Amino acid sequence: MEENFKSGFVSFVGRTNVGKSTLLNCLIQEKIAITANKPQTTRTAIKAILNEKHYQIIITDTPGIHKPKTRLSETMLETAFTSLQDVDVVVFLIEATSKEIGKGDAKILEKLKSMKQKCILAINKIDLVEKEKLLNLIKIYSDEYDFEAVVPISATSGQGTDSLIQEIVKQLPNGPKYYSEDEYTDQTTRQMVEEIIREKALQFLQDEIPHGIYVEVEKFKTGKTMKNEKIFNIDAVLYTVKESHKGIIIGKSGNMLKRISTSSRYDLEKMLGEKVNLKVWVKVRENWQEKESIVKKFKM
Repeated sequence: MEENFKSGFVSFVGRTNVGKSTLLNCLIQEKIAITANKPQTTRTAIKAILNEKHYQIIITDTPGIHKPKTRLSETMLETAFTSLQDVDVVVFLIEATSKEIGKGDAKILEKLKSMKQKCILAINKIDLVEKEKLLNLIKIYSDEYDFEAVVPISATSGQGTDSLIQEIVKQLPNGPKYYSEDEYTDQTTRQMVEEIIREKALQFLQDEIPHGIYVEVEKFKTGKTMKNEKIFNIDAVLYTVKESHKGIIIGKSGNMLKRISTSSRYDLEKMLGEKVNLKVWVKVRENWQEKESIVKKFKM
């Protein structure tokens, strides 16, 4: 173990759409977690590794805290709170636009108090509020919980994120490198492919549909093009809960599915650094959110 080298485990926690995944991607400077302006975008714990000369931070992004309505959403909630156990630091993310402690944030604070973990409050989206309102919000939360630090940030612009990293490192113990320096996530390539396809569906589809979809990669093989260039041949299935939703996902003359597939392929080629031949099918799997055989893949 290197002298004065710090390392440890950190979990992000917060309500849905508060910006945890955007913050994770910002800190790591890689596309680790998918982002979309839809509730419950993150469904499972996603781990990322921030490597620097004097420290290594292993960060877990978690599903947003919400009121569960299905077995899937119950599992997501379990995953979020389980991820807070046995970590060195919790980063509790809230929105600067909040005027008070809402029900979801109150539930998180209650959990933090019972666990007595070291906790940093990160106030996101500070570019949307005046300084006076921000100071008032800081006081409201500081009166409720004794945070190790309170850090105002903007996950989209990166403002304040260096300060957040500094505060995290302060709380970490001296320790070893748990991962090699070239690793930045524990996700498999197959998992990242599935998430990228789901992200594009979230971005393009109507509000009521994204909650009922999930993606499975059925084939992931390398091959050669006619010009002898390396190519990834990927077959994926986009599952939905209703036959009527299937028609919307495919779209008139297949236009929506083509849009999702083309945008996915563009991002996949950037991620993989090679050409991609992507084929996506849409199938109906009714009530899959209640089936343990499927839901278990989202467990931590």
